[in-house]
This record gives sequence, C-alpha cells and structure tokens, in this order.
Amino acid sequence: MRVAIVNDLAVACEALRRAVATDPSLSVAWIARDGAEAVECAKRDRPDLVLMDLIMPKMDGVAATREIMRVAPCPILVVTATVSGNAALVYEALGAGALDAVNTPTIGGKGALDGAAELVRRIRLVARAEGANARASASASASASRSAPTGASAASAAIPAALPVIPGGLPKIVAIGASTGGPRAIARVLAALPRPMPFAVVVVQHVSSEFVAGFAEWLGAESQRAVRLARAGDRLRADEIVVAGEDRHLVATPVGTLAYADEPRESVHRPAVDELFASLARHASPGVAVLLTGMGRDGADGLARLRAAGWHTVAQDEATSVVWGMPGVAHRMGAAVETLPLESIGAAVGAAAAIRSR
Repeated sequence: MRVAIVNDLAVACEALRRAVATDPSLSVAWIARDGAEAVECAKRDRPDLVLMDLIMPKMDGVAATREIMRVAPCPILVVTATVSGNAALVYEALGAGALDAVNTPTIGGKGALDGAAELVRRIRLVARAEGANARASASASASASRSAPTGASAASAAIPAALPVIPGGLPKIVAIGASTGGPRAIARVLAALPRPMPFAVVVVQHVSSEFVAGFAEWLGAESQRAVRLARAGDRLRADEIVVAGEDRHLVATPVGTLAYADEPRESVHRPAVDELFASLARHASPGVAVLLTGMGRDGADGLARLRAAGWHTVAQDEATSVVWGMPGVAHRMGAAVETLPLESIGAAVGAAAAIRSR
C-alpha cells in the first residue's frame, strides 16, 4: 500500500515516515509540505492513502482534502498534532471527504516513536474498508449491467415484506445514513428541515466512536439543532435528533425502542446504515429514509427494504456527492423514490415526512 505524507513540519514528516516503515506492507509514495503541493502530487501520482495534516501554509488540510477528492479521489486519513484540539477542523475535513482522524506520532527521548502502532492500525482499518468498498462497487456494477427492472416493484420482488408494526412503538422517523463527505451533507439536510419537526431523526455516519460525541456537538452547531447521541433503550419523540454513538449497530426493536447490536460482527462498518434501515423496515411504520454521499454500498440494500415496506426513500445525486458510491448503488438498483441534489433534499424530506406524520 503506497502512502502519501502531507505535513509542513520536518519532524512530523520523519515521525510519519518511520511509522509507515514499521509495516512491511506499507511504503511512502511521496511527501508534500503543504496542501497545494499535495494536490499537485496526487494528480501526478495518486497514492493508495493520504496522511493529511490540517494546519499548513498556502492550503490547509480541509481545502486540500476537498480538492484531492475532486481531482484525484483517494482515501484520506487526517493526521494532526491533536485531534481533540482541532476538533472543528477534523469534522470539516470529514465533511470534505476524509475517512478518519488520528494523532500524529511523535519522536521522544532517545529516538523512541510514540503513536506509531495506533496510526498503522488506522491505516489497516482504512485499507480493509477500501477493499470491501471496491468489492461492493464491482458487485454493484455487475448487477447494474444486467437488465433487471427498477423501481418499487423490482425492490419489492427481491426483498421480504416488513413485519407488522407494533402499535405505540416508534414515532414517525426520518433515517439518514452517510459515509465519506457525510458530516457536511447531513448538516445541510438537518438545517433545512421544518421547525418544529413532526418526526424524529436518526443518523448513522461512518466515523470512529471516539469522535462521535464531538461530531454530534459539531452537527448541532452547524445545523442549529439539538443533536445528541442515541442511547440503548431510547424511546424517540418528535422534534428529536439522535446520532449512532457506539462501535456497534444502532437498530430499532420490536417494542419501539432503540438498541445497539453486536451482530453482524463481520460488517466493515460499525455501525452500519444497512442494519438501521433493515430494523426500521421490520419494526417502524413508514417514514422517510435518506442515503447520502459515501464510498461502497452500505445502506443501499436497507434503502431498498424500506422502499418495499412503504417508506419514501431519497438518494443524493452524483453531482453533489463527494463520492457517489452508496447513493449511486441505491439509485441504480431502484431503491430510491427520488434522487436529488443535496440542496433539495431537506425540503423534500420535510414535505414527505409531514405527509406521513398526519
């Protein structure tokens, strides 16, 4: 795996180079000293992964991430001196297309390298996810090339009907799933929803569990909404927004509550959008579900289940997605009732949810 390093500090570049060298399967593709140089290097020689600093001269890491995802898309891992201290920039970078964030390794006394093991662990997790995404994309492309029917009838033919909804269970729900580039997209959708909302909102964003509390706070500030982490046993209320907050799958239960589940353990993404969507198809009355920008296909099968169960389903369009993986698969398989640009999704969701909340 060829890894690019982007950092304006020589000591940080050396620490990152040494950390990469601890794993024989990794090699350094190139080193850039600022974001602008990184964009040019990525265009000439696209690496398998970019280790992106945040605070740099000429072009910072957020802008560089956004530009690389536009001109030479590849996995980006934010590596910064202090993730907690740069939390706002971290979430901006995740919204621009970065996959995760980790603290920069440091060179201590007598040349000891601290933090290398955690960096390599995160690189391996990204590699695993990207491998799964590549296989999923190939499978989705093969499926799309066959002349299968699309639309509600196609989804219904392939997917079991939802189980009966238990009276007095979950309220009307808007369910949102996203991955690469999702934070900014989710914030825009939430900001455009009606006030007050006659429904509850449940969000699954692919992000490390250690960052999710800060993500909920950032999302609340960006959307000017009250956003909190979902708790096991929650009974949702209208005008409430919750975000999956554990390294487990957030699911709806038959008794009208939310829960966290360990299975399926083999899922690349924990929590997975598919698991939330599938549980809502079984246990909640029809609401609205949205699948936003992200690599791979997580959420596409779940969106199809929801459409078959009578939900209004929306996928983000290609032009406004950082990566048109997840919503693109959903669009091609006929899982989405509507495929819309990001700026139109909030209003469309609000209108569809209002009808279902009467």
